[in-house]
Amino acid sequence: MLEVKNVYKSFGNNHVLKGIDFKVDKGEVVAVLGPSGSGKTTLLRCISFLERADSGTIDFDEFHYDMADISKKEIHTLRMQMGFVFQNFNLFANKTALANVMEGLVTARHVPKAEAQKRAHEMLTKVGMEDRADYYPAQLSGGQQQRVAIARAIASGPRVVLFDEPTSALDPELTGEVLAVMRNLAEEGTTMVVVTHEMKFAENVANRVVFMEGGNIVEENTAKEFFRNPQKERARQFLQKTIGEA
Repeated sequence: MLEVKNVYKSFGNNHVLKGIDFKVDKGEVVAVLGPSGSGKTTLLRCISFLERADSGTIDFDEFHYDMADISKKEIHTLRMQMGFVFQNFNLFANKTALANVMEGLVTARHVPKAEAQKRAHEMLTKVGMEDRADYYPAQLSGGQQQRVAIARAIASGPRVVLFDEPTSALDPELTGEVLAVMRNLAEEGTTMVVVTHEMKFAENVANRVVFMEGGNIVEENTAKEFFRNPQKERARQFLQKTIGEA
């Protein structure tokens, strides 16, 4: 469904991605794990063209593009099929929860306002935020803001939703409510790529784990096998450290 090949990305002399091959199948949940600075977020941002890769190709259903030589129109076409959930919510502070979910539907997709409003209410209900539809971000907890951000990301019915460490800005209690929403989406068959430090979520919800370090994919396996029997020593060290600290 979605596949990128031989992706390179540097920032000056910092080589962040060093020839990444990555794919996700329809209905699959892929957890991208690894230490800070391993290139996980940059990979997501290159897939969604929030950053332009230096080189590489992307196949997305019927689309095939050179990631370094793609037009703005083609990027727009691809982005219309993707949802993105940011680490720090990125909600409009001057808009209500309802208006935040409606914004992309009305502005980017030209959905009639009444239809967009109906859809936004449905998505807020799905994430347990319908009773906060008229609240502004400042009136919401971090977990509530992130649930609104998830509602916004799924409102357009994207083919894949990319999550960039969606719980890293939250305390443990609020983390649980966001992960519960994500678990429900996974159970509904939503195709998801999740950069996360939540090991239990990765183990119990993801179908597959991609472990990155130093701009490379070090190991890739089913979630069950990765956590039960990691093949690479670096993956074993990572699991011992992260699970030991959990």
